[in-house]
Amino acid sequence: MCLLFVVEISFSQSVVTGKVTDSKDGTAVQGVTVTAKGTRTATQTSADGSFSISVPASVKSLVFTSVGFASQEISIEGRTSLNVSLVVTNASLNEVVVTGYGTSKRKDLTGSIATVTAKDFQKGNITTPEQLIAGKVAGVSIISNGGQPGSGSTIRIRGGSSLNASNSPLIVIDGVPLENAGIAGGNNPLSFINSNDVESFTILKDASAAAIYGTRASNGVIIITTKKGRGDKLRVNFSSVNSVSSVTDQVDVLNGDQVRSIVNALGTTAQKAQLGTANTNWQDQIYHTAFASDNNISLTGGVKKLPYRVSLGYLNQDGVLKTDHLQKVSVALVLNPTFFDNHLKVDINLKGSQQKYRFANQGAIGAAVSFDPTKPVYSGNKRYGGYYEWLDPNPGITFGHPWNRAGRNPLALLEERHDNSDAKRSIGNIQLDYKFHFLPELRANLNLGYDVSKGTGTIFVSDSASINYVDTGVNDHYKQTKANTVVEFYLNYAKDLDQ
Repeated sequence: MCLLFVVEISFSQSVVTGKVTDSKDGTAVQGVTVTAKGTRTATQTSADGSFSISVPASVKSLVFTSVGFASQEISIEGRTSLNVSLVVTNASLNEVVVTGYGTSKRKDLTGSIATVTAKDFQKGNITTPEQLIAGKVAGVSIISNGGQPGSGSTIRIRGGSSLNASNSPLIVIDGVPLENAGIAGGNNPLSFINSNDVESFTILKDASAAAIYGTRASNGVIIITTKKGRGDKLRVNFSSVNSVSSVTDQVDVLNGDQVRSIVNALGTTAQKAQLGTANTNWQDQIYHTAFASDNNISLTGGVKKLPYRVSLGYLNQDGVLKTDHLQKVSVALVLNPTFFDNHLKVDINLKGSQQKYRFANQGAIGAAVSFDPTKPVYSGNKRYGGYYEWLDPNPGITFGHPWNRAGRNPLALLEERHDNSDAKRSIGNIQLDYKFHFLPELRANLNLGYDVSKGTGTIFVSDSASINYVDTGVNDHYKQTKANTVVEFYLNYAKDLDQ
């Protein structure tokens, strides 16, 4: 019975052999997957394109698949040998990318364009959107402006081209071009955009971008597309990224004991008398372990065929330099319904952000390296905020005042300067795309947008503080308001003609 069973199995299988070639030049194609349709039986072609596969009698066709080629299904009924010719089809050639005027197929574009989507973004503690594509695009340099919260990055596309003018690229968010100049009280224009709302970046690298945006595009264009709504069930996404930052290394300087040893060995009596008894590491005084928390929640769905997306973000970030702090709140609303049997598409994008900063006095960094380590942090009296300061020993109007030649107490430079700002920005637009009923190949597109920002701030130093003691303190106020509008309209006609 066992022998009969084996014989029966052997007769229920058939062997199919053949060769796979490229339809373009007839060369053999290696590594093509050959699968018996409806089963898990499969094999791959060898270096000369040949293959051999045993298939059950119930299988009627084979499926040939390979990266870069269109898949084919070939019938094997009554056949034990066949030759297959695969057609080249590169999916990336048909990739749709966002350009200045709507979307286009990559194969139809003549300029240099790079696209980075959400699946390829950098991960981790991302506070400004450009950090998402750092190191992801050839020819695009993204260099951090420093460790200050929200400081952002300097972006260069194919290097700089001017000594005096701006070398920054034009930023376009959902069809709204942004002004490259910063906002009073805000570190970086892109910092007002929530990184979690970004869907993709498209970088237009060469001069062809100037045909759309004019001279503003002389340094390239970065087009940012944000996430859209979906007309299906409600989805809720929540993310929280928490991080701790610290200074990994310090400038190697002499400590108090080493300074005392040198002065006692080589100094004069007057110099020895000026030595203190402390052993203060001023870099430890100005730096601390910084905590950051970035929280985001979004709701995506649809109500009666009205797709929507609502998001809320909250970022609370300390800098490693004491008194550096950023608090940011951002909101976004996206509606993208369609009407008249999808002939009219409407995209509404509204974004708002508020940033509250306290900027640290970065002069404390240099002061911490050079200030006397034999002196204590505090003087023990209330004068000059209670901080120890070197006082001018020379007779004159500045006698007994903080001595400029000795520098200032690094911690006092931080704690006694209050540089606070409150910056708000709102960006939005409505885009109408209408496909004519009588001529579907003709579309009309209208884009109405705005970019409004307001920045206010105060720099305050008490007249009793050592920092500006001679200048009787500082109490400066600033305010800036900007408003830009966008109106664009174009007609687009596209039709494929059979040759």
